[in-house]
Amino acid sequence: MSELTFRDFAGAIMADDAKRAAEVLAVLLEVDDAGATAAVTYFRDHAKTDPAFMMKAMGLRAAVTGGTDDEMSALLTDCFGITETAPVVAALKKRYPRS
Repeated sequence: MSELTFRDFAGAIMADDAKRAAEVLAVLLEVDDAGATAAVTYFRDHAKTDPAFMMKAMGLRAAVTGGTDDEMSALLTDCFGITETAPVVAALKKRYPRS
């Protein structure tokens, strides 16, 4: 099986498959199932109501690959409703090491 990516998450969201989206986030963000499900719900709710939301969400990739921990934390909160961001930032830095 190939390694999961945020593209897998996006595909699940576009297919309206919240269960699969949560499974992907649980792996990518190293959060428990309840946290992943809550993050998917937050993401979907905001994507439907905020026209600028998807641009913000796409900014997460830039933050992960070249931004600061504070930028990642802010986007994790804004995009997924995550408030305890330090462990998630650490998980993303481990998964996507900077060169």
